[in-house]
Amino acid sequence: MRQTTLTLLLLALTLITGCVSTPEGHDYSAFRTADPHSIIVLPPINNTPEVIAPYSLMSQIYHPIAESGYYVFPAAVVEQTFKNNGLTVASDTHAVPVTKLHEIFGADAALYITIEEYGTSYVVVSSETVVTASATLVDLKSGTVLWQDKASASSAETRGNNGGGLVGMLVEAALNQVLESVTDRGFDIAAITSSRLLSSDIHNGLLHGPRSPKYGQPAVSEKTK
Repeated sequence: MRQTTLTLLLLALTLITGCVSTPEGHDYSAFRTADPHSIIVLPPINNTPEVIAPYSLMSQIYHPIAESGYYVFPAAVVEQTFKNNGLTVASDTHAVPVTKLHEIFGADAALYITIEEYGTSYVVVSSETVVTASATLVDLKSGTVLWQDKASASSAETRGNNGGGLVGMLVEAALNQVLESVTDRGFDIAAITSSRLLSSDIHNGLLHGPRSPKYGQPAVSEKTK
């Protein structure tokens, strides 16, 4: 019986390992040719019911870009400039021609972000806060897509297993939902998502920018080839 259980566990682990694989590396040729030094981050398009989602993600998105070695136009300057031109909705700013963005801001590239998931959900015996976002970096001189990817993070990733049975799981899920909603755990999870999406030190992230000591080095995904 014990041997059978062990065999089943090993089989399950093998199946899980086989299903989880590293995504194929990006083609950075266009990114390297354009060699952007400055980036403007457009207001994120929010496809979730959470009004706070864009503000939460924007407060976290700048750090990994700057750490990767790029000059990022200040959010307040970008927002006020759009407002002065009558653009107060994210989708409207995303519709502005790239040549116009280049003319107004003088940035080399623009980062377009879409928030696909944000917030805490309760599903029977589990509760977690999830933040998922996708991003596309576009060259403002040519309109060429230089890079794009998607990342997600969940509060359940670092949570231990509950040993209190079904009742314990239900209670824990309810408590997690209340605590994570009240404390806006999405803010912390958004930081993880932002890092996974944009850091130059992760697989398929941004290339190291000109302000980084690693400028000119291959991307992490290229090193694995």
